[in-house]
Amino acid sequence: MIFAWKIWLHLSRLSLIHTNRSSEARAPPMASSALSGTHHRLLLPCFLRRLPQPGSRSCSRLRLAACHADTLLSSSGAQGPPSPAACLSASSAGGFSDWLLTNGLPPGKLAILERPVPCSRGGRDRPLHFVAAGQDLEAGDVAFEVPMSLVVTLERVLGDESVAELLTTNKLSELACLALYLMYEKKQGRDSLWYPYIKELDRQRGRGQLAVESPLLWTESELDYLNGSPMRDEVVVRDEGIKKEYNELDTLWFMAGSLFKQYPFDVPTEAFPFEIFKQAFVAVQSCVVHLQKVSLARRFALVPLGPPLLTYKSNCKAMLTAVDGSVRLLVDRPYKAGEPIIVWCGPQPNSRLLLNYGFVDEDNPYDRIAIEASLNTEDPQYQEKRMVAQRNGKLAIQKFQVCVGKEKETISEMLPYLRLGYISDPDEMQCILSSEGDTCPVSPCSERAVLDQLVVYLKSRLAGYPTNLDEDEAMLADGSLEPKKEVATRLVRLEKKMLHGCLEAANEFISGLPDHTVSPCPALYAPELK
Repeated sequence: MIFAWKIWLHLSRLSLIHTNRSSEARAPPMASSALSGTHHRLLLPCFLRRLPQPGSRSCSRLRLAACHADTLLSSSGAQGPPSPAACLSASSAGGFSDWLLTNGLPPGKLAILERPVPCSRGGRDRPLHFVAAGQDLEAGDVAFEVPMSLVVTLERVLGDESVAELLTTNKLSELACLALYLMYEKKQGRDSLWYPYIKELDRQRGRGQLAVESPLLWTESELDYLNGSPMRDEVVVRDEGIKKEYNELDTLWFMAGSLFKQYPFDVPTEAFPFEIFKQAFVAVQSCVVHLQKVSLARRFALVPLGPPLLTYKSNCKAMLTAVDGSVRLLVDRPYKAGEPIIVWCGPQPNSRLLLNYGFVDEDNPYDRIAIEASLNTEDPQYQEKRMVAQRNGKLAIQKFQVCVGKEKETISEMLPYLRLGYISDPDEMQCILSSEGDTCPVSPCSERAVLDQLVVYLKSRLAGYPTNLDEDEAMLADGSLEPKKEVATRLVRLEKKMLHGCLEAANEFISGLPDHTVSPCPALYAPELK
């Protein structure tokens, strides 16, 4: 109550300022692709749009082909000829680009082009837009610079940095606050200053470069594409988190009521059903940019010309950065006119890229999977083993991250931890407690038992997928997969490759044992792997 009262007093003082400011130039809320109005088309419709199984693969695959373009070029800049795949047209994104230029976007060196959606909804989907080089660029060139007046952050939405920070420490994330604000703005329809941008996000529907939405919006049958993958459980956990945030939306409404009074609508949970909020949340999630070296209230930003119009890549160095009252993009490589502009998506594994942005990066150097190991709590020596684990920087329940290309290193890191579970002699345990460093092999039979447990676990985990690696490769080579199944197959294939790398490493350690005739030692309290 004290917290809410302080917020109410602070916001009451801000309400008049905010109202006057809104009448001059209302802070344009970047709309997400589910921000619905009662009499307007949903950004993401109430019923999720499905991608049916194509009857044939006659329509072109989604790659970088473009058939229309809208330019945002400096009139004095040297504009190179359009690429063969991009024919210039004023009709493609005219309303959006005109809106950007009218509201302060400096002329830059980019173009908005179109890429076809691969057989989505029977070919009825309009092509997706993407930001491309409008002329030849060199590394270090400024592709564009978006003024902060066109960038939506919590500071801008709520009118005060301290209020924004207080709200986001009280159960609601930045994404939920942004989604709520944008949903109400969407309800204003053409009266919204950001109507052209809302239309653009309607068109994108939170889809990235592979024209696929986050699995949070997939049907149950589509989620079956992820069977065997930890991703399936991650979707459930994230969905539950979004539900918790939805149940707290009315709190934000009442706490920041003076700022929301410009919207003559009901409180959030009455104005928007959960599915609409989830669509909005997922769309904001796919568009948000994490700005560095800014205040807490500005760290999550919605930037026009940012994602999903930009193409994400894991091995890129270009980033959107806040500089002198604007958000700027410097390219990190040369581009020919018409080529999509690439930005870094951060050090995220492919599971996170798919969950947040709907794509998988085959060349992702940050890809990883987790193996969870835990000491047996029934072990009479559990407390001593837990102390040894903690001394070496590990927990009683420890997640080991298997990074791509470093599978053998991860298995080496796991072995000392697993060996603890195979120690039963109290004298041996005391010897380990009095020593420093990792647990070394205790005996040939226990070392074989540890490695055998790893091998059995890895084989079991691989068997949990409905297809094997060769079958995945064959399906992808065939080229006829529906987009969601294709991206899911790419994800599980990369997961299986890392698991196979771990299995090869474990077998290599077994081959290096001095005596292969030794039988594995039984262990009553072996660690659990999952």
